[in-house]
Amino acid sequence: MDIYDDLLNNYDAKLLAGGAAQNSARGAQYILPADSVVFFGCVGKDKYADTLEKANKEAGLHAVYRYDETKPTGRCGVVITGHNRSMCTDLAAANEYKVEHLKKEWNYVKNASIYFVGGFHLTVSVPAVMALAEEAAKEDKIFMLSLSAPFIPQFFKDQVDQTAPYWDYVVGNESEAMAYADSHDLKTHDIPTIAKHMANLPKHNTHRKRTVIITQGTEPTVVAIQNQDKVKEYPVHTIKKEQIVDTIGAGDAFAGGFLAGLAQGKDLDTCVDMGSWLARLGIQELGAA
Repeated sequence: MDIYDDLLNNYDAKLLAGGAAQNSARGAQYILPADSVVFFGCVGKDKYADTLEKANKEAGLHAVYRYDETKPTGRCGVVITGHNRSMCTDLAAANEYKVEHLKKEWNYVKNASIYFVGGFHLTVSVPAVMALAEEAAKEDKIFMLSLSAPFIPQFFKDQVDQTAPYWDYVVGNESEAMAYADSHDLKTHDIPTIAKHMANLPKHNTHRKRTVIITQGTEPTVVAIQNQDKVKEYPVHTIKKEQIVDTIGAGDAFAGGFLAGLAQGKDLDTCVDMGSWLARLGIQELGAA
């Protein structure tokens, strides 16, 4: 627990807004008209919550927080070496979100056309995730999940599988896709094969085919669509190595750009391109800018 004060007091550390799904929300709002995006999460009553609120306000993102009385705002200490990073996270209040808060603010849910959930939230409040998933299916709205990290499909397989029938879109990177394949005994690490398997899982809302998007860093992004044999590949927006400042939040930015495209009614090719463009922009700045 001492690492956070150590970084702030003894190194040239920067205090930046984070949170994976919150990064994606800010990214989508960066592209979309004012007041387009609402973010739900849980924070403490402290200076770190103030930092988040300020960053969200500057981005035009409307945050509807549950304020926990007992836990501080979650923090992530990040050490960057070259283009590599080490991260140490204390979830704290982020682990205290309650479905009751979502129900109390259900009007925002009713007014939304797209629901996006970070896979990390499957470790916190599955009832809140399922409430959104079921609402999406019932009202024929878009439900999108990010796999978020390899440990989510590894150690929270049942929670991932509970949401799977509701996925209209699911996004992850190659490590997360391979972790999914291992936990589901697919006996392959071939990304197109994994993407096709995920795309063709049973689906509740049959009005919309499921789309699976797997990013691979500098390698092409793989996209599989339910009941389609052909898997598409999209080259990423290239960048010179010396232009890379920090790769933290690149996947979050991709999801944000993709979501913005969906909200604007863009076609799939354009949505993927918007995700790649925003990720390219984000890695040229510190943090999930």
